Amino acid sequence: MGVGKSIHLLLITACLALTALAYLNQRQEIAAIADFQLKEYQADPIWQQPLPEQGQALYALLTKQYEFQFFQYVHQLDGNLNYTQGQLIASKTDLATALFNQPRENTQALPQGRLQVKLSSRTIAKDALTHFTQTLIWIVGGYLALAVLFTLLMARQKRAINYAVNALNGFAELKFDAIAQSRFHGELKPLGKALEHCRVAVHDKIDQLQQQTEQLNREAYQDPVTLFGTRPKFTEKLDALAKPGKSRIGLMAMIKATELGHVNQSQGRAAGDDYLAGVATCIRKALQGMPNIEAFRISSADFAVFIPDMVLKDAQQQLEKLKAQFDEYQQGSDLDSVAYIGMVPYEQGGDALSLVYIADAAVSIAQTLGPNSYHVQEKLSDEELVGDSHWKLAIEDIIKRRAIKFHAQDIQPCRGADNVYSELLSRFYSNEGKFLPTGTVIAMAERHGLSVELDKIIILSTLRLLLDTPTFTGALGINISTASVNQPAFTAWLKDIFVRQRQIASRLVLEVNEAGMQANIRQAHKFVRDMHSVGARVAVEHFGMGFTSFKFFKEIRPDFIKLDGSYSQAIDTNSNNRFFVKMIVDVARKQSVKVIASSIERQEEKFALEQLLVDGLQGFYIAKPKPFTLKDEQSARSQTAG
Repeated sequence: MGVGKSIHLLLITACLALTALAYLNQRQEIAAIADFQLKEYQADPIWQQPLPEQGQALYALLTKQYEFQFFQYVHQLDGNLNYTQGQLIASKTDLATALFNQPRENTQALPQGRLQVKLSSRTIAKDALTHFTQTLIWIVGGYLALAVLFTLLMARQKRAINYAVNALNGFAELKFDAIAQSRFHGELKPLGKALEHCRVAVHDKIDQLQQQTEQLNREAYQDPVTLFGTRPKFTEKLDALAKPGKSRIGLMAMIKATELGHVNQSQGRAAGDDYLAGVATCIRKALQGMPNIEAFRISSADFAVFIPDMVLKDAQQQLEKLKAQFDEYQQGSDLDSVAYIGMVPYEQGGDALSLVYIADAAVSIAQTLGPNSYHVQEKLSDEELVGDSHWKLAIEDIIKRRAIKFHAQDIQPCRGADNVYSELLSRFYSNEGKFLPTGTVIAMAERHGLSVELDKIIILSTLRLLLDTPTFTGALGINISTASVNQPAFTAWLKDIFVRQRQIASRLVLEVNEAGMQANIRQAHKFVRDMHSVGARVAVEHFGMGFTSFKFFKEIRPDFIKLDGSYSQAIDTNSNNRFFVKMIVDVARKQSVKVIASSIERQEEKFALEQLLVDGLQGFYIAKPKPFTLKDEQSARSQTAG
């Protein structure tokens, strides 16, 4: 038997012993009281006075002072004067009487007869039970307090021992980052001292992990940027709505912050967080005063808001308020739009998945209606792809009209090198002249198999831009989707175009996402080789996020690699990021590949990356995106004013 069980058994034994002692003591006390009361009864002056000859009258007289369990009066001459009340042996006994009954019988001769009584001990037994119960409560309370205290102490001791055992078992595999000496007290203190040197070496790392754990716990329930509920909470809400119950209706608004990707890329992740916080503020302002509203951030750029007890016909005013908030926010920023709203009705016990699907379709339609628009969708059409259908038509219209404008963001060269290039950022607009969210346009184009055609108009528009802007002599970077790059027909078309425009082709840098190129390394290698054959150059963006990144140096051989923005973030304090960037720069230089760092947001990051000898810097701190030409700038201003 372990120490813990032994101590608990000892405590229980002690409590039982104390209980027995308390019971015996109480029995002794009540016996003394009972004996005293019996003597009082026997010595009562009433026996010196004339007493009634009738037994019932005598009983009535005596019960004014005494309580009897049994009373029997037998007259010597007249049996009619006899009287008996109660039972000598009680048929029913309560707990107090059972534990503390004190038989007090007395038989005495009276002038006219004989009186036999048994005094009731019910009152003193109840008092004794009360006192015993109070004592028992103290005993049990003391036991519980000691048991809890001992359990906590033993648990602490056990945790310390287990902690030490696990640490010793994990030393060979280096599983533990730290040993907390504070866990070792008393007889375990020497063990803590023996492990102290391990704690000192990794103390900072443990603090960091604990902070991250706390942050993750907070994010599991509340989004730290918007202070809305997180996706798990949103899922719980959908599950609750899907369960049958009290009939309840309401509306769900899905809100898509479509500019997040653009803001992150052009201004940095800190600005992206500010943008999301601004969207959340707009939602709060527009819906303030409405009771029981629940808001969630369900993905990086998507929000869901539940408005209970409201029907669609009453939602117009709230939608207008929300759009007005987004419009006001847009006027104070350089954004083409802020967010789009899709609203759908719901009822308790409905299909939650269908609700989300319909809301997503409503948002897709809203995105084709102009900046910050909203669309109300009660149910899907027979096509069940109403949102996608709108987007397909919108993208086909963009391709047909070549409805594209460009912003440019400069890349600052480092180490005294020549100008690197400026990246072109595409902006698409509807037939009403309203800008559409770029990320959604590109995603929907890939979904509908229109990415190749969209990339073609981007390339042709860029060529036309360079031909029409002879004063610009630098190089331009163009983002090309990997869906197009992985198609040999597109590569052949692009090669043919560049053969006829070699002078301009040499001023173009085609930026392709690393993850997409890794999906088909053979085709990626052919694409780079074909572009080099006609004088164009290739950059691999978001570099460093894949497991086979270094294969690009040997197999793909691009002209530039653009490090993913996560490596620039806090690089002045993050030793892991500095080590990775330095390694990339060293390997890239041996292969004559230039390294560009992106998402530079602070001066400290710029200085740190310059010390690591990167070839170029890009980010909101370096240069903000701006319309490429004066004509584009004037058009952009008119769109914002509209």
